Amino acid sequence: MAIGVGVGDLDAATRLAALLDVHVDAIELLEQALVHRSWAFEHGGVAHNERLEFLGDAVLALVVTDEIFQAHPADPEGRLAKLRAAAVRTGTLAAVARDVGLGAFVRLGRGEDASGGRDKDSILADTLEAVFGAVYLDQGFATAYDLIQRLFAGRLVGLAAHTESLDYKTSLQELTALRFRLLPRYELSEVGPDHDKQFTATVSVRGEVVGQGIGRSKKQAEQRAAQQAYRQLIEGAEQPAPSARPR
Repeated sequence: MAIGVGVGDLDAATRLAALLDVHVDAIELLEQALVHRSWAFEHGGVAHNERLEFLGDAVLALVVTDEIFQAHPADPEGRLAKLRAAAVRTGTLAAVARDVGLGAFVRLGRGEDASGGRDKDSILADTLEAVFGAVYLDQGFATAYDLIQRLFAGRLVGLAAHTESLDYKTSLQELTALRFRLLPRYELSEVGPDHDKQFTATVSVRGEVVGQGIGRSKKQAEQRAAQQAYRQLIEGAEQPAPSARPR
């Protein structure tokens, strides 16, 4: 597959394959997985990695789904879905990419490189998925499965053990939509200087405050408020109804 790369680029792909401990026959395919569209544009529109990213995203989702399905036989579908979402979100993929030093191998345009693109979550996550896609095409599903399992095994265990890693805002929204046919409402306040702000989020359902959270970012505060609200609503539903008072 000719994609207009030089010998140095192919050497980088070879070094990455060795780092990942995976054999690749068509090394040009792995090199294409490292080509960001900004680099492709500056080099005459050669093939970039977005098609491989599309494929790798699907391969990753299947492997992660199989792993958590086998590891959590008693968990309901909703819990498995949340674990999978946490495992394949951009932040998690970027963290895995940083663990293997993937940023050093990415082919970026000059502007993207100068702006810190090698450490951007979105670029790292997309490139990692493209690598999975390339390995799948070149070596098949079993090899891709083994690579993903090795890279993600520890994080899957960590996500399962720490429920705060899950998206409580989504969980709360699903719960209130099902139970009350409405969505929670959030109110935010902040204190402190720009370099050291503290945010407080309050979440209400049917006009009643059901959770509050404090954090260093708006997202963190809302997640903590949603977590408190979700647990309160779930625990409230599990309480037995009071018996009728005798007349």
